[in-house]
Amino acid sequence: MLTTVNAAGSMVSRPLAVQDVQQDGEMWFITHRDTSQVSHIASNPTVNVTFTSRSEWVSVAGTAVVVEDKEKSHELWNQVVDAWFPDGPDTPGVVLIKVESDSAEYWDSPGGTLATVISWAKSRITGSRMEAGESHTVEL
Repeated sequence: MLTTVNAAGSMVSRPLAVQDVQQDGEMWFITHRDTSQVSHIASNPTVNVTFTSRSEWVSVAGTAVVVEDKEKSHELWNQVVDAWFPDGPDTPGVVLIKVESDSAEYWDSPGGTLATVISWAKSRITGSRMEAGESHTVEL
């Protein structure tokens, strides 16, 4: 999920597939110029990107910029993006979003989602603190 801040200061999240992640945490997305994420980034570049699996969650805080670079668009292009832009990377209005990561927080919940739900239910019933695995923050 890519979360941006709209003109009213509210956070807005939407699913957006990351196309590339670099060792330093730089991430690239492909989108269209006429989307809410592009207009939000133009006025407030603060973003958050989240990833999930059955038992792991990652939240990355960073700064985004909209990039118009046909060469980079061609480099990142793949069949998944073709589903959204059937005319390919030269489709008018195609732009890139580059996110420079500032920090990341991750959680690892042994046993996956079911174990997390059971731990939550147990904490509610017993009044004890929930045991949800490990959490760490990394400054990038």
